[in-house]
Formats: sequence, C-alpha cells, structure tokens
Amino acid sequence: MSTHGLDVLSLLVAVTPLSFAISGRVKVLPLALLMLTGLGLLACRAETRHSFRRARMVVAVSALALLYAALNVFGHRLGWAAFDRPSHILLYMMIAAVFSLPLRMRMIWLGFSLTAVLLGSVCIVQHLVLGAPRAYGLNGGDWAAIEFAMFLLVLALMSLLQLLYSQCGRLEKVVHGGGLVFGMYGALLTQSRGPLLAFVPVFLLVLMNYARDTGHWRRSLLLIAAVVCGGVLAGISLHGEVLARFARVGTEVVRYDQSSDELGSVGERLEMWHIAGHAALDHPLTGVGLDRFGPYVREQVAQGHASPEIAKYDHPHNEYLEWAATGGVPGLLVLLSLFGFPLAYFIRHARRGDQAMRVVATAGVAVIVMYALCALTDNVFYRAMPQSLYFFLVLGLAVLIASRNLSPREAPGD
Repeated sequence: MSTHGLDVLSLLVAVTPLSFAISGRVKVLPLALLMLTGLGLLACRAETRHSFRRARMVVAVSALALLYAALNVFGHRLGWAAFDRPSHILLYMMIAAVFSLPLRMRMIWLGFSLTAVLLGSVCIVQHLVLGAPRAYGLNGGDWAAIEFAMFLLVLALMSLLQLLYSQCGRLEKVVHGGGLVFGMYGALLTQSRGPLLAFVPVFLLVLMNYARDTGHWRRSLLLIAAVVCGGVLAGISLHGEVLARFARVGTEVVRYDQSSDELGSVGERLEMWHIAGHAALDHPLTGVGLDRFGPYVREQVAQGHASPEIAKYDHPHNEYLEWAATGGVPGLLVLLSLFGFPLAYFIRHARRGDQAMRVVATAGVAVIVMYALCALTDNVFYRAMPQSLYFFLVLGLAVLIASRNLSPREAPGD
C-alpha cells in the first residue's frame, strides 16, 4: 500500500473513537471505509490472515460473543432487531484487519489524545457554562454520563501511556498530557462514581508497570502526587459535589438494608442486583433473553417482588449480572471469556518483545481491566459507544501485536 494510503488509513483509525462519541450519520464514514479496507485485506493479503491466526485467542472469543447473542435471540424468539448491537462486533473484527498494516501509530495515538481533549472540553462547557449538573457528552443524553466517563478515562489511559513511553517531541508530549488531564477532568465532571473508582487501580497499575520497566520510580511517584493534588483541586472547584455523591453511598446502603421506600441510586442498584440474581437462578441455562431484563423487572414489580423505583430500568447496572440474568450460566461464561482470554493474550505480550509492542500490550491490559472493573457497577456493553470502543481497541491492538511479531517464515502466502 502507498504511503499516502497508509496515512489516510491511520487518520481514519485516529478519528474512530471520536465517531463513537458523536451522533449523526457522518460517524458512519470512517467505519465504512475501514470495514471495506479490512475485508479487502482479509481476502487478498496473506500477512493479514496470518496476523488473525496469531491473534486467534482474541478473535475467537469475540466471535463466540457474536454467536452467543445470535443463539440467544433465536432461542428466545426475540426478533432480529435485538441482534443489532451485538452484530457490531463483526464490524470491528473486519476493521481489526487494518491494524495488520504498518500504520502511523504516532498519528493514531495523537488522534486519541486530541479526542480526549475535545470531549473533555465538551464536559467543561456542559457543566461550567451550560450548567448541566453532570456532564454527559455528545451522544446519549443524561443517561449516558456513566458510559461517557468510562470512555473518557480509557482515552486518558492511552494518553498516559504515550506520555510515559513515547519518544516524541515536546509538542506531542503536551498533547498527550492534555489528553490525560482533560480526559480525567471531563470524567470527574460526569460525577460517575463507578468509572472514577475503577480508574484508580488501573492508573496505578500503568504507573507501577512503567516504573518497573524503566526504573523511574521517582517520576511515577511524582505523577501520582500530581494527579492526587489535581484531583483535590478539581473536587474543590466542584464545591464538593463529587465527594458528596461518594459520601451518600453508605447512607443509601443502610437505607436499603432497612427496606426504606426511598432507595437512592445505590439502593436502586442493590435492588436491581437482587432481582438479576433471582433471574439467573430461575433461568440458569437460558436466562430471560437478550435485553429482556427490563420486562422481567417490571413483571416482578407488578407481582410485588421488587421496588417500583427500579421499574424504569432496562439493565441491572452490572454487566456480569446482566449476562447471567439474560443468558444464564453460558452467558456469564461468555462474558468472562471476553475479558479473560484477551487479558491473558496482552499480559503475555506485555512481558516480551520490543518496547513499542510492550506498550501496545499494556494498553490492551489497561482497557480490559478498566472495563472489567466498571462492569461491577454498570453495564459496559449495552450502549453502542462503550461497546464499540472496547472491541475496536481490543481486537485492533491484538492484531497489531500479532502483525509486528510475524516471523519471516510465516509471512509468505497461505
């Protein structure tokens, strides 16, 4: 492929996360172009097919999730409209083929950081200028605040890795530093407790791994101190709103234990988790059906088995319980595979090879751990935006590592 062709494809990959976070038909253009290119590469380029084989652990579990969704829809006779969102996984499997090319990774990482700066700025405008109590981004309205926070924090982690490891110039360092700061501050403005709590151990994991690899323990500790101080100052700028939300957790847990009529957001979660557990126990092999948790909840409310306060929800705000409730034990095992097998793949490659590929593998680890932790308090795959970012990054980075590790003996035709 020509140099200009690789530049264009790299630019399309760089802006793809932004396309997930906006509404409108224009967002389809980069995805369509990347999908068509990926199909062509899989059909005509032996190196791409070899890369897929080397990344088969990640590709296979993604295909398994797609198959599980199709069987669930068919088995429960839900109609193929329910298969719309899971079917997007196939799209990102095809797009992943583009990562088998020698893309301009500096351009891609810069695009990710600039996206974090842009979306973080949107949060600042929404909260501080427009007066929205919680920033929520450009796609999904108020109900998307939690997923948008997770989206921003994943991009912030990508910026952090480049800030630490990249040998780029000062201006690029400033861009990556901006991606980290704006991503974290934008997420803070959403006041979403789950993603913020999940971010802390992943942030520390990345910094400790960097310190171990390079021996720069002092630099890592200074960055931790800077982020802590920045977080305190940012919290003060919000007049304690975020801290107040965290402080209410204990009160709402006690209120739920005392069977109060006013549950609060934490109590509502606990009630939904209770009902999701019952759904999984009542239907251990098949679940209640894909995206059927909401109707199941309303049936339980009508029978007096659940609080009316949760009748408005369609998902239990816990991805593990969602898959257990809607797909039974098989569904839960598929979800655990979606996290576990790619995590094992990236951990293995994070321990060997050149530094560039170790950084890519560490990025894969950070994405998966972030999603796995956020999944404890929210549904991370029930909206297209966070689901798209996960499969785009995990599949793409896995194929990228496989392509760079392709031996000369494997590279010739099939």
